[in-house]
Amino acid sequence: MERDSHTTKTSGDVITCRAAVAWTTNAPLSVEEVTVDPPKACEVRVKIISSGICGTDNHILEGKMETPFPVILGHEGAGIVESIGQGVTTVKPGDKVLMFPLPECRECIYCLHPKGNFCKKQNILSPTGLMLDGTSRFTCRGKKIYHLQGTSTFTEYTVVDEIAVAKINDRAPMDTVCIISCEVSTGFGAVFNTAQVTPGSTCVVFGLGGIGSAIVMACKASGASRIIRVDTDEQKFPRARALGVTDCLNPKKLEKPVQKVVKEMTGVGVDFAFEAIGLIETMVSALKSCNRSSGVCVIMGVAPTGSQLSFDPVLLLPGRTLKSSVLGGYKTRDDIPKLVTDYVQKFNIEPLITHRLPFPEINEGFKLLREGKCIRCVLSMRP
Repeated sequence: MERDSHTTKTSGDVITCRAAVAWTTNAPLSVEEVTVDPPKACEVRVKIISSGICGTDNHILEGKMETPFPVILGHEGAGIVESIGQGVTTVKPGDKVLMFPLPECRECIYCLHPKGNFCKKQNILSPTGLMLDGTSRFTCRGKKIYHLQGTSTFTEYTVVDEIAVAKINDRAPMDTVCIISCEVSTGFGAVFNTAQVTPGSTCVVFGLGGIGSAIVMACKASGASRIIRVDTDEQKFPRARALGVTDCLNPKKLEKPVQKVVKEMTGVGVDFAFEAIGLIETMVSALKSCNRSSGVCVIMGVAPTGSQLSFDPVLLLPGRTLKSSVLGGYKTRDDIPKLVTDYVQKFNIEPLITHRLPFPEINEGFKLLREGKCIRCVLSMRP
């Protein structure tokens, strides 16, 4: 097993390291020297090896999603446990781990329910930017720095609650596996768990970003006979076809609403529709693209804080289903490590990573994301 050289040297000490701090919205991240406190009881300090740049991080920077500032963003992280606090039993120093923006306490009604995964201790809907005890472990320039959804992976070291971290297969490549903590789990879970796509079915996916691309891979693996992609950026179309898309539509070049074109292409509408953009209008279009009797629409895109989804309820009356989930409905600590093992043994997620950059070039990674030039950019924290 790969062991972190800092494991015995820094345990119990304050660590000084580099982190990308977001001081305010609509501004570049600033790579700063920060201090990271030791883990308290039931907490884990992790040396980050790799981290993906997700669209949610960009939404926060653009001011579309509520979170306290200044903050260390990033929620797609793979790393090695550096030290643990009192009472931690599920991981130990030296373990390879993933961190999750959605915890699993294994005690609340949602964690105990066989189909629920939205743990009561989540910090997503009303983000505090703090650990479960109400404090922060980060300091920069003498100021408290907030955490993002209990993770904060745009840093060389982070502290997470034990309920938001899990040991993974030791064979998992640490420069790639980080995307399973959000991109892959969200996209695959939307297909396998939330929608339960069937062989021979027709699907439409709104959005050609990271989550949408993972959805396409899962639809193809589920045996979908037709996968239609909808996006206004045609430079993404070749990548989409390589992943398994059969038809690509640019709504800006259509003479009719995209949902009408989808219905004409399929006869009665698709069996499964996925929205992976986060816009109200595309959510409604996805719902209207469904077969009215049995179609299933799954919303995975995150709309700006305070948005209101409005549509004629008659759309649901004939039998359409509107659904959603966080991290694909996977119970994070129980299920996602199994997904990692499946990746090691069975499937390839490399096509979902189009760019790799050293950590100091993080703002270039966000630029690639905003320009639509990448599916997922993964940052390497290694020197």
